[in-house]
Amino acid sequence: MASVSRPGRPAAVVLPRTPGLGLGKLANALPSGRVLALAFGLLTAGLLAYLGARETSVFAVQSIRISGAPPRVASHVRAALAPLERRSLVGLDRNAVERRLSSLPDVAAATVDRDFPHTLRVAVIPAHSIAVLRRGPSAWIVSSDSRVIRTASRLASPKLPRIWVRRAATVDQGAAVGDTDAARAIAALATARRARFTARIATVRATDHELTFVLASGLELRFGDAVDLPLKLAVVRRLLPLVQGASSYVDVTVPERPVADENPQVSTSG
Repeated sequence: MASVSRPGRPAAVVLPRTPGLGLGKLANALPSGRVLALAFGLLTAGLLAYLGARETSVFAVQSIRISGAPPRVASHVRAALAPLERRSLVGLDRNAVERRLSSLPDVAAATVDRDFPHTLRVAVIPAHSIAVLRRGPSAWIVSSDSRVIRTASRLASPKLPRIWVRRAATVDQGAAVGDTDAARAIAALATARRARFTARIATVRATDHELTFVLASGLELRFGDAVDLPLKLAVVRRLLPLVQGASSYVDVTVPERPVADENPQVSTSG
């Protein structure tokens, strides 16, 4: 009797074992307790050193060097920084110090740098005096950003233009000029300075629709409003050699058609 063969079981396939990171190897890969303790110790020592530098006189401010400021402004800056003397440079908040200095009425901006171990360096951009604000017998020097820099005598800074405000107007040192018309006049003077308008201006009058510069010679420059003021100033610059001494005013409300009282159609040519 022939034997019947039965189908055998399929042979087991042994897959190659992928090497992995077992628990033992993972444990070996982690830093040892000694390494962790050393790292933590270094971190703690660094933190303590930083805190110590903040609180001790190791890096205390002993010298304040001020650059870019005239003597009057430098004295105000030094007075504002006096509380920082003997304090550590390490914990110094430079942004806070710069904001404090920029709030001074005669400082436009300031930059503070720490020069270890004991020096604080301050670069100052002073506010530009642009006019003398007058209210009755009182006077103040104002800057090109409309801040009141300081009080002054009526005859102070004779080369600066005068701007008059109403007697009821409030003027506070260190604050922006609150009188709207005076602020317009200051803005017009700032534009003239940027345009390098060099004729000496004695007085400025301004409203929302009228702007007038009165020169030291007595000649009035009438601009209408302040729209296109740089263009109007350029026209006036060309006209001045032609009208000085011959006219009492020049009107450039329409800059393409300037008018002077002695010659109604002053030519801009030549």
